[in-house]
Order: sequence, then structure tokens, then C-alpha cells
Amino acid sequence: MFRGANAINLDPKGRLAIPTKYRQSLLDDCNGQLVCTIDTQQSCLLLYPLPEWEEIELKLSKFSSMVPAERRMQRLLLGYATEGDMDKSGRFLLPAPLRQHAKLSKEVMLVGQLNKFEIWDADIWAKQIDADMETERDGAFELTDRLQEFSL
Repeated sequence: MFRGANAINLDPKGRLAIPTKYRQSLLDDCNGQLVCTIDTQQSCLLLYPLPEWEEIELKLSKFSSMVPAERRMQRLLLGYATEGDMDKSGRFLLPAPLRQHAKLSKEVMLVGQLNKFEIWDADIWAKQIDADMETERDGAFELTDRLQEFSL
């Protein structure tokens, strides 16, 4: 389980140093094999341990290439999907097309989302959090059944 927001600097080669607190579980669960792809809804990347990504691929494999919306989702998620290994220093290389899609600069945020991470440019992340908080305060959103049942 991945949780929390971590401020990280990309190195000049575009490598992301996975925080130490996650490294051992990634090594245990997937031998450090990760898959990164774009988020189709927001300007960030999604970083999955390989077994979690394989579940996504299984779902995508059931989509029809004859249905435009399903084919588009396959094209975007699979087309950008990049598999790689954490190196000995716990770094993962983010390829240039992925960095460009998410508008990543040197300062990024690695945000745990239970079974995956989101990778955001730090400035875009701050703006997104501000917008999310404003939406919450204004109540300008639909309460789904799951949200209505949720309490802290």
C-alpha cells in the first residue's frame, strides 16, 4: 500500500529516486519492476508495480478495437506504458515522452494511491490540491453512493 505525498527532484537524466520507505516492498512484491504510463484524466503519470499493471492490461485486453472509446483508452494507456526496473540506487527512469506529457520539471511529487503512485510536477500538484480543496469547500460536486457512505 502506497500513501503519502513525497517531494522529489528528478536528476538530469530524468530519473526519479523512489523514497526508501517504498523500496523494500517494491523489491519484495515485484523485484523492482515498474510500469509508468499517462493519466488520461489529469496532467500526471501513473507508476505501477508490474503485478498491478498486469491487472490493468488484462482489463484492457478485453476491450474491443472496434469501439472507438475502448480503442482510444488502449492506445493511450498501452501506447505510453513503459516498463523498467529500479536501479541499485532505487531510481526509475522516466522517459522523455512521459515527462513531457506531465510537464515535469526538476521538482516533482510522488503521491501514493494505494496500489500505484501518481507523479506530478510540483507546481501543477500544488494547483490541483488548491482546486480540489476549493471544490470540497464549495460542495460543487456530485456525492456518489460511496462518498455518501464515507466518513473519517
